[in-house]
Amino acid sequence: MTDITALERDLSERIAASGDDAALEAVRVAALGKKGQVSELLKSLGGMSPDERKMQGPAINGLRDRVTTAIAEKKQALADADLQRRLETERVDVTLPAVPFPFDPGAGRIHPVSQVTDELIAIFADMGFGVAEGPDIERDDYNFTKLNIPPEHPARQMHDTFYLNGNAGDGARAVLRTHTSPVQIRTMLTQKPPIRIIVPGRTYRSDSDQTHTPMFHQVEGLVIDETTHMGHLKWTLEEFCKAFFEVPQVKMRFRASHFPFTEPSAEVDIQCDRSGDTVKFGEGNDWLEILGCGMVHPKVIANCGLDPEKYQGFAFGCGIDRLAMLKYGLPDLRAFFDSDLRWLKHYGFSVLEQPSLAMGLTR
Repeated sequence: MTDITALERDLSERIAASGDDAALEAVRVAALGKKGQVSELLKSLGGMSPDERKMQGPAINGLRDRVTTAIAEKKQALADADLQRRLETERVDVTLPAVPFPFDPGAGRIHPVSQVTDELIAIFADMGFGVAEGPDIERDDYNFTKLNIPPEHPARQMHDTFYLNGNAGDGARAVLRTHTSPVQIRTMLTQKPPIRIIVPGRTYRSDSDQTHTPMFHQVEGLVIDETTHMGHLKWTLEEFCKAFFEVPQVKMRFRASHFPFTEPSAEVDIQCDRSGDTVKFGEGNDWLEILGCGMVHPKVIANCGLDPEKYQGFAFGCGIDRLAMLKYGLPDLRAFFDSDLRWLKHYGFSVLEQPSLAMGLTR
């Protein structure tokens, strides 16, 4: 029978002498591995008489526990020593100067979607709009029902909407929001008019091609008060287009359309010239659809606990990715989400190019 006291003393000395993780692991395997010394002692318990097992069992199990604890403590001590050594030797000089101007072409770049989002915020902030946000996983009630989209509406079908397992707390299935309009609902439910907000954010629909992706970005605007009318909507969109496309004048046309959440509803086209390699706005004889809009439907206002006899307003929405494609000549929407550093270096923006109406949106 192995002398347990002598074995424990020997293992303790070897554990204490281990100078790194590899040496400590060798001791652990020799003691507690499948064929280790302590493991062999544990196996021998099966061949002992009940009296011997009653005496030797606690001693051997105690040895195993003490060795395991000693190895764990030594491992932690080695880790602490290694960290202390790194803290003493690996130093960063925080007084080093920043990257000199102009930036190295290989430095980080701002994604076009982020740039355009900042441009939109700057433009609408100048017109008195705040920015509202909401969750990507939304309640069916906010995404559809309160927006006057009935249960039989095609937009609710599985081929358009990403439905999630479980529910969103109201018994209905949760969805990945198909537009940022639920944030308008959340705002009207929690904030009294007057309301003037834009809602930029991610949205999700089951669609994928050159101009559609399953996840994309939208911006919507909402104004609710007692006097707002279509004339205010027209002026707002004209000022937005002039500022965003950086042209002195734009011609727009409003075509009657239908959206469940607005009445009357319209799709908006902007004058452009497509005769060359690029699309030019504010000139030419062509037209390009850029967004949808309308007066907020009285049912939507009532669904949010407001009096449609007292309050009215307008809403509009467009794709941020599509605006970026139109303004900066990006040919394929799918490239926005490929995580290709070469593409970002070519189409991205310097971190110094912060949108500003006073200095110009882009330089």
